[in-house]
Amino acid sequence: MLKPLALAALLCAAPVFAQEAGPASEPPMTLERLSEIITTLDPDAQSAQTSFQMTIADIPVIIITDPRADRMRAMVPIRSAEAMTEEELLRVMQANFDTALDARYAIARGQLWATFIHPLSPLERDQLISGLGQAVNLAQTYGSLYTGGAMQFGGGDSGGLQRELIDRLLKKGQEI
Repeated sequence: MLKPLALAALLCAAPVFAQEAGPASEPPMTLERLSEIITTLDPDAQSAQTSFQMTIADIPVIIITDPRADRMRAMVPIRSAEAMTEEELLRVMQANFDTALDARYAIARGQLWATFIHPLSPLERDQLISGLGQAVNLAQTYGSLYTGGAMQFGGGDSGGLQRELIDRLLKKGQEI
């Protein structure tokens, strides 16, 4: 009994060596870089200082940033929240737990939104693009699958169809 404990103590006390650094990380996300990514995805996107309006798959997307707080929020309007039933509210909360993934349903100012919220500076290009695609997918699947589309359990066709939007956006973003 003492030998295994002594061996475990010896192994735990051994020095830990640093691992080799992985691939270089991306530079911090700035408003300029964010604008470049957004206009690559939608050349008709509009900006006003710290906010942007764009369209993805015919769905309007609003992006608001606060560089001093190091935050960004992408929002897709879905519908008025005032007439939502208790069952609909429960369903969007359930989706926030399992199928919405990095995007979320949210209610603000009487409106139901699909949102993607993230700290600004550590946000990487593919995270942004995937988050935008997931928010658009949440809006498109409201009332049916309630999914961000990046991952889905089950063997049906829906996951592949929803994943197409995110893959298309990621491919377009690789041009940056």
